[in-house]
Amino acid sequence: MSAQIRVDLASPVPPYEQIRSQVSALAAAGVLAPGNRLPTIRTLAADLGVAPGTVARAYKELETEGTVTALRRRGTVISQRAAAPAGEAGGLPAEVSAAVGHLAETARRHGVPDAVVLSALASAMSLPTRLEP
Repeated sequence: MSAQIRVDLASPVPPYEQIRSQVSALAAAGVLAPGNRLPTIRTLAADLGVAPGTVARAYKELETEGTVTALRRRGTVISQRAAAPAGEAGGLPAEVSAAVGHLAETARRHGVPDAVVLSALASAMSLPTRLEP
């Protein structure tokens, strides 16, 4: 799993937020299924080249948002509700939810204001899906 997570230390997005958003997107997309164990804090920190406190903060935020559950002596696992099927979680399929999360992360990384992203998304959503001849 740690091979799927990347931390860009040059990014203006804090490393813990990069980890949190990537794990959240992987869970929403179903890549990480409910019950899958995450690496220990020390293992993931070593793999990513960040401090253990950085990973601990990401895991704590993931637990607060309900994506993961910390189990005593069994580690941190993806929560049952993290990868809600279509029809749940606001009616969004997991792939769409993951794409929206990726869009938000990319926009933050490039410093694009929320209002500009929302405007661009609204504009893209109003485009015709098929051009009439």
